[in-house]
Amino acid sequence: MTTRSIRSTVRSAMVVALVPILSATAAEPPAADHTAGSSTDNWPEFRGPLGNGHAVGTGLPLTWSETSNIAWKTAIHDRGWSSPVAWDQQVWVTTATEDGTRLYAVCLDRDSGRILHDVQVFTVGQPEHVAAVNSYASPTSVVEAGRVYVHYGTYGTACLDTVTGQILWTRRDLNCDHHEGPGSSPILFEDLLIVHVDGRDVQYVVALDKATGETRWKTNRSIDYSPYSDNTRKAFCTPTVIDVGARQELISPGAKAVMGYDPRTGEEFWKITYDGWSMVPRPLYGHGLVYFVNDFERPELWAIRPGGQGDVTQSHVVWTMRQGAPAQPSPLLIGDHLYTITDLGVVSCLDAHTGAILWRNRLGGNYAASPLYAADRIYCFSEEGTTTVLAAGADYQVLATNELEGQVKASPAVADNAFFIRTRTHLYRIEARRAGLP
Repeated sequence: MTTRSIRSTVRSAMVVALVPILSATAAEPPAADHTAGSSTDNWPEFRGPLGNGHAVGTGLPLTWSETSNIAWKTAIHDRGWSSPVAWDQQVWVTTATEDGTRLYAVCLDRDSGRILHDVQVFTVGQPEHVAAVNSYASPTSVVEAGRVYVHYGTYGTACLDTVTGQILWTRRDLNCDHHEGPGSSPILFEDLLIVHVDGRDVQYVVALDKATGETRWKTNRSIDYSPYSDNTRKAFCTPTVIDVGARQELISPGAKAVMGYDPRTGEEFWKITYDGWSMVPRPLYGHGLVYFVNDFERPELWAIRPGGQGDVTQSHVVWTMRQGAPAQPSPLLIGDHLYTITDLGVVSCLDAHTGAILWRNRLGGNYAASPLYAADRIYCFSEEGTTTVLAAGADYQVLATNELEGQVKASPAVADNAFFIRTRTHLYRIEARRAGLP
């Protein structure tokens, strides 16, 4: 492992400063059910401080383009689809060479876009196959004060010091056969870093001591996978922790079942079984229900009641949407409405309590990134670089359409009333005009 820090000339990375010209105001979104705190300054994990795609700032722009409302644009070398994460003055992304032999963590200054650290975290001798739509750096990192935790699936997990870029600990033994490349992102819970390891060969959840990287608990999936083909045993989902009465539960979708675990010990409380596998979207919690997608090839959206003991498949499924569910973008819960967007750009608004479809329209384009909510607006990011802004509510209304150059598959981050949008080649800071600027 080698570390290369504070390299302003890395791989011809460039910073382009443009003068933003538009301002916008926004109202604070409603609170969501989640155990994490919220901040307008930090976006610490996949889907933000609440894990649900809600941004709590009050000034995100409505419109932008390559020539307006861009504070900076910095080239990111090689290839990766991990989402950016932000803490204090830093933004972190991971990236990897096309062949997967070198895996990196890149840190940028939030205000200027200047690259502060470019750390080669791992070298991989013989990387396995990765799907053309995936990358060797697709799992999103987790960042907190002084530490960033980077994860590349079977190829390694590491903790870095955010000030120096020094690698503090690594794990190279959380191995599985992804077949299509890594996808699940880790999460932090108290002093634990929790990771899904759902391959074609092994399927388990593991919690690491975030200070040392040592295993605190490991729980195998309680499913007999022997009747199923190897390919239908894998999954790419990111878990979430919720409060259920007097206890907290780790909601953990995997192939053939979603489980509820004790996040502190790994004890399985309950499970609900299904036929699906290879799921991607992160589950949501609200109104006493967990919303999750249970399959990739034929995705279905399920609403279930958490809690209980043992196999609760027959008693805890409340409703299902069997057509029009997303395979990749995570759902978005806003008040009594649940929003989804399919990979082919069909956006739906559902009654979160019953699953009844209130409206459904086609935006056009292809979608992998998850939508974001801020101030009664829903931002939908297509792979083609188009962001469609919708009004949140029971009526379909397009507020704006914005274009960037390059492909967008990573879910954007929000901090300081700015979007951090990653394309195939660059990371953008997009914001309305700052106070005091001409």
